[in-house]
Amino acid sequence: MFIPSQKSPPDLNGFTLVMPVVAVGNVGQLAVDLIISTFGMCRVGHIHTDCLIPMAGNNPYSTRKEDADGVHTAAEVYMSREKKLAVLQIRSPVIQKRSKKFRQVLISWIKASGFSRTIVLTSSHAYQRDDRQLQGSPLRYLVTPSMLKLSEEVLKKLEWHEMEKVQAFPGLTDGSSEPRLYIPGGGITKDLYTDSCAENLPLAVLLLFCSEGDNVPDAFTLINHLNSWLHLLDNTGEDENKWKIPPSWTLMFGGSIPPALF
Repeated sequence: MFIPSQKSPPDLNGFTLVMPVVAVGNVGQLAVDLIISTFGMCRVGHIHTDCLIPMAGNNPYSTRKEDADGVHTAAEVYMSREKKLAVLQIRSPVIQKRSKKFRQVLISWIKASGFSRTIVLTSSHAYQRDDRQLQGSPLRYLVTPSMLKLSEEVLKKLEWHEMEKVQAFPGLTDGSSEPRLYIPGGGITKDLYTDSCAENLPLAVLLLFCSEGDNVPDAFTLINHLNSWLHLLDNTGEDENKWKIPPSWTLMFGGSIPPALF
């Protein structure tokens, strides 16, 4: 259930929604952090649900001590009227047995809000790619049929690779088994995409193959690909400095080494 920060809920009709899926490397969440921080997006509400592992903390985007007050939770909604952009930041994993319920909550909220399109940022294990996926860019995309009608020409110009389907049992020449969509390490990505196809939602998935570790470069790669589609920033190219890194990233790998150790 969406709980607005103010008494009157925000009007998000016609907005583009960008959201991550908790997946390998947390690349989607990091990319969304960059969007929120760069455009100074305001928090307009949160998703109240028992489907996510509970978490709470200070404002991860505050640049002043006085702005750090207040509690921030596992699933929060931010918006920019100027960009006509909404962002759902998901900060904790889905509880395994509540995945279906959470997807239903998301789809119901997306429908009720009237978003013009939804773009999911996610990732998948690089070490489980097949031979075709080892070639070229690590970026892959998926679109629902209704999204394809809206964005087919743009996607052709971008020349991205659609996510390949793979054999259920690679290496076996069983003609009876059809290729399937396989996103290892992608969390609820596959099921959310499948549900959105069934619900006729205009939804796209942008996926980056990666490994666990320092995934900040992966986040910049993913957000720059998204920017080449949405044109949120002009002429970023390979210049990562135009994206504003949130203050919370200074503690991404913990604090500094205690001097007392030496």
